[in-house]
Amino acid sequence: MKEFKMKINGSEYNVNIESIEDTHANVEVNGTMYKVEIDKPIRQATPVIRQVVTAKPAAAATAVPVKVTPAAPASGTNIIKSPLPGVIIDVCVKMGDAVKTGQKLFVLEAMKMENSINAESDGKVTEIKVNKGDSVLEGADLIVIG
Repeated sequence: MKEFKMKINGSEYNVNIESIEDTHANVEVNGTMYKVEIDKPIRQATPVIRQVVTAKPAAAATAVPVKVTPAAPASGTNIIKSPLPGVIIDVCVKMGDAVKTGQKLFVLEAMKMENSINAESDGKVTEIKVNKGDSVLEGADLIVIG
């Protein structure tokens, strides 16, 4: 797995390439998995062959899937993320504004439809991470409300 930190239009993304086979890749961007189709096969590095040592299993265990959730932001802060990829066509608040639950913060155009991004809690705008006209991916941080 290869890990990258990318900055696109001023927004930072953590990108992990999980696997690549021929013209398909499994890529994780800010914790969201995507299946990516590539226009031509990626040349893979020669695999390293290691000797496998088998050990007697201790006891039969059943794997239990574990849901991993990102660490909570600092107490009292709320980070609003983009629910889908698109373009920010309006920023409805400014730094320092007081916002109420349900108040419109952004208008996001996705698939030729306008989507309102609303506040999830009351608070004060402490950081706006995107500007009008920015393209954002699903899961990208948009705003911090403290």
